[in-house]
Amino acid sequence: MASMRTSTIFSPSFSLLSSKRVNVNSLIRVPRLNSAHPKTNILTGSKVVGGLSTFTDSVPLLLHEKNDLSSSAISNNPTMQLYAILEAVSDRYEMHRNVGEQRQNWNDLLLNNINMITLTATTLTGVAAATAAVGAVETCRNLKPCLKLSSTLLFSAATCMLLVMNKIQPSQLAEEQRNATRLFKQLLTQIQTKISVGSLITEEDVEFSMEKLLALDKAYPLPLLGGAMLEKFPSKYEPAVWWPEKRREGNAAERKMMKRNNNSNNSSNGWSEELETELREVVEVVKRRDIGNYERLGNILLKVNKSLAIAGPLLTGIAAIGSAFVGNGDGLFSAMVPLMAGSMACAINCFEHGGQVGMVFEMYRSCGGFFRMLEESVEITLEENDLEKRENGEVFEMKIAMMLGRSVSELRQVASKSASGCMDGIATDEFASKLF
Repeated sequence: MASMRTSTIFSPSFSLLSSKRVNVNSLIRVPRLNSAHPKTNILTGSKVVGGLSTFTDSVPLLLHEKNDLSSSAISNNPTMQLYAILEAVSDRYEMHRNVGEQRQNWNDLLLNNINMITLTATTLTGVAAATAAVGAVETCRNLKPCLKLSSTLLFSAATCMLLVMNKIQPSQLAEEQRNATRLFKQLLTQIQTKISVGSLITEEDVEFSMEKLLALDKAYPLPLLGGAMLEKFPSKYEPAVWWPEKRREGNAAERKMMKRNNNSNNSSNGWSEELETELREVVEVVKRRDIGNYERLGNILLKVNKSLAIAGPLLTGIAAIGSAFVGNGDGLFSAMVPLMAGSMACAINCFEHGGQVGMVFEMYRSCGGFFRMLEESVEITLEENDLEKRENGEVFEMKIAMMLGRSVSELRQVASKSASGCMDGIATDEFASKLF
């Protein structure tokens, strides 16, 4: 009887709990909708189907399987740390993209406004000279001081604006942010791939991703004040560096011993002596032709940009001084200096900022940095004597070929031409890259 009473007492509670469980399950059960065009979440790389992100498909089962872990244990997990870096990289990507658009607008607006100011001041100078001519109406002569003052103020304003514009080089700033956006997106994709592959993520992966993030922040700073902005007129051309310094470990004796051990083993990981020789020849072509060409062009463009940056404000300053003396003596002769200086300043400004000379120089810096990174990547890979620690040789060869815009067979032809040319004492005139 007691057992019957107990079951009678608790049976409504059990039925109520079971009905609530059914209701809760019916509420949280989300149907899997089919969509012909799934979207991709940029942060996690997960597919968005029917407006719902299948986040649990891309995130490891860390949070589902280890609910008993403390918050400190979860925060110290390398996977969660890599997710935190992924969020920071995604934020940097959006930030640099927005700032790049803003600085491109700066270049367009400043260029148009300075040209309009310069042309207006030049026109006012000509009108002031005409009013000072013999036979001019008395009313027009009375306007001459106002015209002279207006043109002088406009030329002075154009000079100050040109000094600021030539100092910061907005077209070069915009190109820096475009490069930073591309590189942060590349880093974002690399981290997403590492997480989605499902391999074991180590502390070294987290540390290396953090070093890449900090190296990009240093190479492409956002602030313009406080000395953080990159030098726009360095003493000589230097390629951009946006990757962390790779440490070379081991001495010559250790490398020799490792090479002997690797020769005794059968596992080559896709590497051979022919492949190593081929990559060394490609690097020599890159250093001799591609890097040397961009270094020569970069130094020439740097000198041109410096000359234009000095000539523009100098001419508007001369025009500002000359416009103040219009009408003293022969009116037309006294107006010749400010009119010519203002016209030449407008033309130089159009060539410098309309032609985006600073942007082209930054593009040369970026291309030089690309070839420098390729050179260091090949050299450090070949210095690693443990073949198992290297990337697969065939895959690495294919990556180098794609980075240079060539097929694997074309890359081998470049290496063979370089080797035969060195034997004959004839330097090849072919560039290693077909992209830049």
